[in-house]
Amino acid sequence: MQAMVMIDKLVVCGVGLIGGSFALALRRAGLVRRIVGLGRSPASLARAVALGVIDKAAAGWADALDGADFVLLATPVGQMDAVMAAMAPHLAPRTVVTDAGSTKRDVIEAIYRHLPDHLPYVVPAHPIAGAECSGVEASFAGLYDGRKVVVTPLPENEPEAVLRVREAWEACGALMHEMPPQEHDRVFAAVSHLPHLLAFGLVHDLAGRSNAEQLFGYAASGFRDFTRIAGSHPEMWRDICIANRQALLGELDQYLAELAQLRALLLSGDGDRLEQLFGEARRARNAWAEQFSTAANAVPTPE
Repeated sequence: MQAMVMIDKLVVCGVGLIGGSFALALRRAGLVRRIVGLGRSPASLARAVALGVIDKAAAGWADALDGADFVLLATPVGQMDAVMAAMAPHLAPRTVVTDAGSTKRDVIEAIYRHLPDHLPYVVPAHPIAGAECSGVEASFAGLYDGRKVVVTPLPENEPEAVLRVREAWEACGALMHEMPPQEHDRVFAAVSHLPHLLAFGLVHDLAGRSNAEQLFGYAASGFRDFTRIAGSHPEMWRDICIANRQALLGELDQYLAELAQLRALLLSGDGDRLEQLFGEARRARNAWAEQFSTAANAVPTPE
């Protein structure tokens, strides 16, 4: 198999958990010579330099893109439009650009709006990885090991650009998948965006009650597991929910119908049907979780 082409200068816009981990993973793989960071916070960029995540903080897009051959946009999706507009005048013709946005329709619209002359080399993607902690201090080289990354190529993409993006994520340890952007947004509205919305909503509801201190005082592991993702970055998830609101509204309506069914079973005291529903859900959840235990058992454990 042909070795991946070395990245001479990588630009990471948004050096937080996602962007910082991408930089560290490529360093670990020995496939990048220089890493330049760009972002809203000079203090955060200075911290990224101090931690060795990036080599330099760029003064602006003209400085960052001078000699760059690969760019990762790892900002919240709500910033992508402004970021692409700012970078467009300074982008060299064959610089490969990808993103790490959790939604794709809005990102692709921004690409067509601001980078119409660069379409062959802008390849949208989405790493299915993250943590509740955010910021460059949370980044680590192993974040993408064994995790899925979805690419949603544009019809105009050059095959070599798609290959470079796939190879970069593979070098980070990721497992590559490909799907159309509309399908991507529908799928992740169901399995990612809706769960986050529900977790935030439940915690917000309980926190606003008069006996909130008592409720949180008795909350244990079940509450912790269900609400873990409510510790995620609010700005990022605001942008995701707004960007994918049509698909998310559809999923929320379907979930409301499920809640209505559960309410009806409770109202009628139908324990048999409630147990049947719980059993169906348990089997589906355990079948899904089995893939992770199987994968874990396949990895040799050190003595």
